[in-house]
Amino acid sequence: MAKISTHIKVKGLVQGVGYRAFTMKTANALGLNGWVRNLLDGSVEALFEGEEELVQQALNACRTGPPRARVEHVSIDISHTEGEFSTFEIRY
Repeated sequence: MAKISTHIKVKGLVQGVGYRAFTMKTANALGLNGWVRNLLDGSVEALFEGEEELVQQALNACRTGPPRARVEHVSIDISHTEGEFSTFEIRY
């Protein structure tokens, strides 16, 4: 199965609602590597590495987010991966 790297930026009410923890929990449950962080403009940015089908599952989850989030837009950039990361982490 093909491995991909996917960079996303999520806009809406996504800070202060547990979005980063939700993203990390989702990535860990799917066995994905990468990171997630808040941006100064109020959005959340994340990078997922892993099997294409599993990354797509993470993207589907990110389009909704945790219960208190209100996702307005998700921009997605997909590329092939070289396995740069070995875990998934929250960056500050």
